[in-house]
Amino acid sequence: MNIRFVLNILGRVLVILGLFMCTNFIWVWIYNETTFWGHFYASLITILGGAGLYIGSSINLKPSLGLRESYLTVTFAWVIISLFGTLPFLFTNSINNFTDAFFETASGFTTTGSSILTDIESLPKSVLYWRSLTHWIGGMGIIVLVVAILPMLRVGGYNLFKSEASGISYEKLTPRTASTAKRLWGIYVGLTIIQVIVLLPGDMNFFDALCHSFGTIATGGFSPKNASVGNFSAYSQYVIMIFMLLSGMNFTLHYFTIKGHFKKLWNNDEFKTYIGLIFFAGLIVTLVLVFFAETSLEKAFRNSFFQVISIMTATGFATDNYLLWPAQGWIIIFMLMFIGASVGSTGGGIKVIRHVVAFKSFIANLKRLLHPNSIILVRVNGERIEDENVSAITSFIVLYLVTFAIGSAIMAFLGVEPFTAASSVLTTMGGIGPGFGAVGPAGNFASIPQLGKILLSFLMILGRLELTTVFVLFTIDFWKD
Repeated sequence: MNIRFVLNILGRVLVILGLFMCTNFIWVWIYNETTFWGHFYASLITILGGAGLYIGSSINLKPSLGLRESYLTVTFAWVIISLFGTLPFLFTNSINNFTDAFFETASGFTTTGSSILTDIESLPKSVLYWRSLTHWIGGMGIIVLVVAILPMLRVGGYNLFKSEASGISYEKLTPRTASTAKRLWGIYVGLTIIQVIVLLPGDMNFFDALCHSFGTIATGGFSPKNASVGNFSAYSQYVIMIFMLLSGMNFTLHYFTIKGHFKKLWNNDEFKTYIGLIFFAGLIVTLVLVFFAETSLEKAFRNSFFQVISIMTATGFATDNYLLWPAQGWIIIFMLMFIGASVGSTGGGIKVIRHVVAFKSFIANLKRLLHPNSIILVRVNGERIEDENVSAITSFIVLYLVTFAIGSAIMAFLGVEPFTAASSVLTTMGGIGPGFGAVGPAGNFASIPQLGKILLSFLMILGRLELTTVFVLFTIDFWKD
């Protein structure tokens, strides 16, 4: 195991993170805040810590990175940025408890959007900016960013990319991993800029437009407002709705669409299922709100589709408290939490493609029972899915559900009300943000016990790296030479 090269990469990650922290000073100056020294010490410690780690591991360094080193690097990169990311919160006295600060930071970087804050608007603007920026850094992936801007990581870049950006078909973009990472980050930055511009004609100022764009494109859900998106105009809500929809798509489809390869989009089974599920669920919830809650058609349409897209893409923004909807409405929201966004997007959850493969495999098995002598293949996008890949996908779904069940049991054992316990685990694993019970859209995670917050923070990182990248570290074979 090449531990020194792992430490070398982690050092670079921290330096980049510290440089991102330096952008907090812009808002300290604009709003004339007293948080300068808090941000200064946070960025200084992060940059010096990263530089020390990088320099100390660079002596006689052999740059080799296999699969084991990649899994270790990616997992610890997310842990270490969550640890150092707490410093702006702690040093500005915005969050005084380390566990709470770690929960908030991990929630930001993993684009979960769950929060322990009870009065968001009381925080300094520079801290609210950092809180939203953690979404944007983590949305496309910190390791993907490092691979994009540091060409010396050609060695092992492929493995690093795959370990963090699970499911992105970047081989079809370009044979060079760094070039692919740059293209994906280019699309990511482009969408963010476009959304900020489109939001400005509405009722958002530049700060609010920027923070909400960070949360939208990263499918994170942190808002600098206590009411999330609820108090903004219908125009702003529709804009955010559209960009949440775009961010929940596989980013490689954005690339092919820009290149004019529209067949890639229309022939993609996951994309069609993704759009179909959102349309069907949004339509049903709209009808529920119109006929059972006597809501006007436009408001019912806007609230239902906003919440359906927000939950499906694991963004977590809210315009309405869905717990107050008729049961038929919030039950659909609950079911969508188990689906997730598209693979290769910034969204979380199990992912649509895995459900597509599992469903097609189920249908194929039924046909084999009726026609035992026939050869029935599972195909996605016109290509055959090998049996071992089908098995891996179904195993992932089972592992996800088992982890959800065990996590829910532990949370209940810690004294959390059972429905809230299960909801908190489901929403943090899936990177969704709001859940049900005490952690619903009108609540927060402040009342969760400290041990529970640590567990949920771990589940956020576990879900962001899609379970196996982290779980493989706990196997005996991983540490064998």
